[in-house]
Amino acid sequence: MVLVVVFGVALLIAVLLSGLAARTVLSTSFLFLVGGALVSDGFLGLIHITPDSGIVAVTADLALFALLFTDGMHVSFPKLRANWKNPARALGLGMPLAFVGMALVTHYVVGLDWTTSFLVGAVLAPTDPVFASAIVSRKEVPAKLRQLLNVESGINDGLALPIVLILIAAAGPTVGHAEASLGKIALELGGGLALGIVLPLLVTGLVRFRLLGAEPKLQPLLPPAMGMILYGLCHLTHANPYLAAFSAGAVLTGASPEAKAAFEPLGEALAELAKFAALLVFGALLTPQLFGDLSIGGYVAVVLAIVLIRPASLLISLIGTRFDRREKLVAAWFGPKGFASVVYGLLVLQAGISQGQEAYTLIAVCIAASIIAHSSTDVPIARLFHVEDLTGIPADNDAAEVRHGEEAGHARA
Repeated sequence: MVLVVVFGVALLIAVLLSGLAARTVLSTSFLFLVGGALVSDGFLGLIHITPDSGIVAVTADLALFALLFTDGMHVSFPKLRANWKNPARALGLGMPLAFVGMALVTHYVVGLDWTTSFLVGAVLAPTDPVFASAIVSRKEVPAKLRQLLNVESGINDGLALPIVLILIAAAGPTVGHAEASLGKIALELGGGLALGIVLPLLVTGLVRFRLLGAEPKLQPLLPPAMGMILYGLCHLTHANPYLAAFSAGAVLTGASPEAKAAFEPLGEALAELAKFAALLVFGALLTPQLFGDLSIGGYVAVVLAIVLIRPASLLISLIGTRFDRREKLVAAWFGPKGFASVVYGLLVLQAGISQGQEAYTLIAVCIAASIIAHSSTDVPIARLFHVEDLTGIPADNDAAEVRHGEEAGHARA
């Protein structure tokens, strides 16, 4: 119950400060991260959470599932077919370069073995747009830049997952175990993809059945109901829930645009709640001991991951594109590590590999530093694109202005 009260207080403070956060370098993401750290054993000791606590895995798992589901619902196949080249460059060239670059730094600077170093590179390769919402959610920012960041971050989680699982299997105790794990991984991924395609098609088919139909006020609950069924089925069948979530969101949007329109406001709110809960729990893991356990080489690796590896890899991938210099630099900077990396880092820790603890410490500190750096710089950078009204808060109580404020934008993540 203490955790529930802490979360409620943190949520209230975040809501009250969200208008200020949208205009300054302060961010609600940072508030939850710091709030979790303050109430943990390292400071006030109000809540007691360790990396192997059940609530950590469950919260991160649910948050990533919810975010991937809503990310999938933002995928527009017609737009993607028309503008696929830039995201393909980021995913096909920029992501592998970041993956290899991080692995090299981890091996030579931190001193981890090659398998674990590549594992760290795979965990930190995915990006998350929620910590740069002032950029990706504003119409004043060029559409091609927003699409690049959104599509890249929406898909790279799923691309990194098989590599993470394969490398965890490779770092296991025996070759036979690794071979068996690879077969299991393939079945899990295939099962997740199958469920993510079949279930939304089945649901949309039922909705269109002549004798059935959803009452308008209950239509927003259709995707959550499907998501709950999908999440439960994935865990019962050991199918991969993350690939299932993203594919289900994308398929549902393509099969039933009206379901997406009805669910979108509720979905965004639910995703925000899941994100904040995961940030609070993750923040509780950021104790002084964790930061003290990271070597000097580890801190050098963290800095290089944020200011060199991601920017350089994406700049290389965008050579020859029609992005101007400002757009390339913004795209290169905004590669925040998010919930996918949190979940994958926990998988590394719980896998029992020989250097798993060292890898997790590096990953956790890098994620925390990335959240702080990227969520506190999106507002200043948004102003380079002449984004002025970042809050969406109306100047008076006029109903038309209220509606306009709600449509123009929402508080920064």
